[in-house]
Amino acid sequence: MRHDVGSVNIEQHNWGITNKDMLGRFLQRSRKTAMGPPGETLYAIGDVHGRADLLQAMISRIAAEPCENPKRCVFLGDYVDRGPDSSGVLDQLVQMGRDNPSTVFLKGNHEAALLDFMRDPDRRDGWLDWGGVETLLSYGVEAPLAMSPQTAAAELRERLPASHLEFLSSLKLTYEAGDYFFAHAGVRPGVELAEQKEGDLLWIREAFHNAPENARPAKTVVHGHHPTKRPVDAGWRIGVDTGAVWSGALTAVEIDGPNRRFLKVVE
Repeated sequence: MRHDVGSVNIEQHNWGITNKDMLGRFLQRSRKTAMGPPGETLYAIGDVHGRADLLQAMISRIAAEPCENPKRCVFLGDYVDRGPDSSGVLDQLVQMGRDNPSTVFLKGNHEAALLDFMRDPDRRDGWLDWGGVETLLSYGVEAPLAMSPQTAAAELRERLPASHLEFLSSLKLTYEAGDYFFAHAGVRPGVELAEQKEGDLLWIREAFHNAPENARPAKTVVHGHHPTKRPVDAGWRIGVDTGAVWSGALTAVEIDGPNRRFLKVVE
């Protein structure tokens, strides 16, 4: 099932920070202003989770954005699961990678879980409860809960296009540009960025969000993974997961030199 992209509205926002992160912004003032990479404008897109309609609208929104610099999109992971059209999302991303080779695609914990399920369905069948059923349905696997995990995984391996498997297998864990560091979930406080572990980059939440000032990373971290009603700009971290699959709102942050602003598309 695919949504009618004609029903998606495009909005642009310059949201303020939340009360929870007011202190983080205050403390950030003592640090130098984070700068994006010279001569390039970045767009970091939050968790899509099977919302192919919102993804298409966001890609169109960014393409139409007036900009003097070359644009680079950085996708923060969690493309699949929960929403109705994970297959359609990967179709779009694969094509975007072909059309725009500079695009960055990061791995989310849901992509990791999907690959783990395909390799070891008996031990990794928890993925089915995290939105994997919806992903299987999007690939034409009927009644997956009536199957054994081994059968469901075998059907997925048979139906998953080679281009989708190649895409999922090639996802990066991190990306750095200018004074920014991009990862799906965040980073472990007090650990150098080059020494971060995959588990933290894909799964960390509270320990990262509540990091004390003296343990925060040297670069501003842009991440998804943790859905919030509004995007978060705490100065030292930027969260752009606005729960597209539940809220109907997909968010990106534009980074242009010392400036940043949020873009949103809604159903």
